Amino acid sequence: MEDAAVLKRRGYLLGIHLGEGSYAKVKSAYSERLKSNVAIKIIDRKKAPADFLKKFLPRELEILAMLNHSSIIKTYEIFETSHGKVYIVMELAVQGDLLELIKTRGALHEDEARKKFHQLSLAIKYCHDLDVVHRDLKCDNLLLDKDFNIKLSDFSFSKRCLRDDNGRMTLSKTFCGSPAYAAPEVLQGIPYQPKVYDIWSLGVILYIMVCGSMPYDDSNIRKMVRIQKEHRVNFPRSKHLTGECKDLIYRMLQPDVNRRLHIDEILSHCWMQPKAWGLPSVTTNKEGDSSRGTETLRTPKPDSAKRSANKLEPEEETQPQAQPQAEPQAQPETKPEGAATPMSRQSEILGFPNEQSTRETEEGHPQRLPETKA
Repeated sequence: MEDAAVLKRRGYLLGIHLGEGSYAKVKSAYSERLKSNVAIKIIDRKKAPADFLKKFLPRELEILAMLNHSSIIKTYEIFETSHGKVYIVMELAVQGDLLELIKTRGALHEDEARKKFHQLSLAIKYCHDLDVVHRDLKCDNLLLDKDFNIKLSDFSFSKRCLRDDNGRMTLSKTFCGSPAYAAPEVLQGIPYQPKVYDIWSLGVILYIMVCGSMPYDDSNIRKMVRIQKEHRVNFPRSKHLTGECKDLIYRMLQPDVNRRLHIDEILSHCWMQPKAWGLPSVTTNKEGDSSRGTETLRTPKPDSAKRSANKLEPEEETQPQAQPQAEPQAQPETKPEGAATPMSRQSEILGFPNEQSTRETEEGHPQRLPETKA
């Protein structure tokens, strides 16, 4: 009952258990100071792996302390005890997460998806403008407040982007996140542009919102990457999605990192505007397959699920010619020798790294580690 005693001294009355990992747990509590319920993430340094303590935890704590946005879970307090436990007191999202909402209700109507995706995109723009990247965007990490507004959570794999002497953003070599939401360059072990990685994950999330299923089957990673690199996106015919919605998803799920949308381009896309609907950018042929319009339809750049849902219904396929994978040009981020590169296969609650993680091999391909017990 150490946690209860520690929290009580700081004015928190411990509540129900919300989730647990091998070295972290989340519980609800009532804050006498805030006069409301909160979520408290408790990390035990004695049980956590060394690379997490050295690399990921300091980044998470630094970034949580600096973020303040209406669509990001608010962090009220961070403190540590002499017993080696870190307590992160956060806003409690009372309606659960987006994944559970979609599993319960099914795919969202485009108008509802637009509202939630706009909230998420504004949160990502806020982060990217601060040179902060999330690197683990997925439906499990999109929590919902009492009015079902999006609250981005779990910055366990976040980092502040580094720049070289010429101001160019350096590439990341820490291959983290969840395979079903990960960009093909990350899955291939190619040093990647972290902001561009976030955009791919946004594309997967919007697809799940409007289709109620995953865009790619991650049971065979090699096959999935091949399909992604061919720039193939299948949409269920029964969903009757607008051409503008398909076009936005298609441009986010762009394997060529130099052609993938930026966050400002997403926010200015015609589908994101409540009343400004442009000309359809996806046309349907006689066979029912959809073919993408020309590249000139690209939105001008401004100045500035768990694997639920194997697809069970007929699909239409957007399948233009494959684009070559662009080679990154910036300098790679250095990574400590032998550091773990966690990538969870299944979605988890509140960001605890999955026990079935992966480690980067010398060849750059992830290999499955044996499952461990907490």
